[in-house]
Amino acid sequence: MRILFIGDIFGRPGRTIVRQNLPSLVARHQPDLIIANGENAAAGFGITPSLADEIFDLGVHVITTGNHVWDKREIIDYFHSVEGNPYSPARRVLRPANYAPGLAGTGLYEGTTKAGVPYAVMNLQGRVFMGPCDDPFRAADALLAQVEKARVVFVDVHAEASSEKIALAWHLDGRVTAVIGTHTHVPTADERILPGGTAFQTDTGMTGPYESVIGVKRDAVVEKFLTGMPARFEPATGDVRLCGAVIDCDETTGRARSIERIMLRESD
Repeated sequence: MRILFIGDIFGRPGRTIVRQNLPSLVARHQPDLIIANGENAAAGFGITPSLADEIFDLGVHVITTGNHVWDKREIIDYFHSVEGNPYSPARRVLRPANYAPGLAGTGLYEGTTKAGVPYAVMNLQGRVFMGPCDDPFRAADALLAQVEKARVVFVDVHAEASSEKIALAWHLDGRVTAVIGTHTHVPTADERILPGGTAFQTDTGMTGPYESVIGVKRDAVVEKFLTGMPARFEPATGDVRLCGAVIDCDETTGRARSIERIMLRESD
């Protein structure tokens, strides 16, 4: 079984390059499951129900998010729309599972591929240098106890600190198929298979404009660093790239066999 993960989709440039390149990626890698982090899909800050539907229409099966999930308030009603509707696409949009109890949404989705293979996707957020949330390590343990059938388990850990992501991967090694980091928007070159069979990459990087400061027009960010004054952050447009990873795994054991980094430019 193959999993294609697309890193943080940033604004219209990120959505556009996914639309342009996803068909060729699917043809090349033949993924059974496509997951994308969409928390920056709405001009770099949050995601709306219509944008979630747009990403699903491209062929993505599950959307993960992170600390910007609440930036567009309409996502709350979208999460509530799953109540009594087992077929609601909102069930396939996740927010970090280790947020405060009682909040809208969920951090775990269990589905089945077209070939009938059960899988689970988890969304967690780190605590180091991030906003307040519960312990992602114990939250991951609790989520795994809830998984009913899936041996293939994918974890998006949305965190700032590389050490926290690496530690979580070691904590889950042999119990999940992959732990892939998001949030920093900078791809790391440390993809590997841990001894227990878990694929890991500290950060898969941003799908969006790299002629920027992590997706934002660079002049505004530089000015803020120079002056400390508030600045209006807008998505940049230059040097757009699609970053992600492809994980090949044994669907009967959930163990990963390989992980490959992906970076496509507009000209590729």
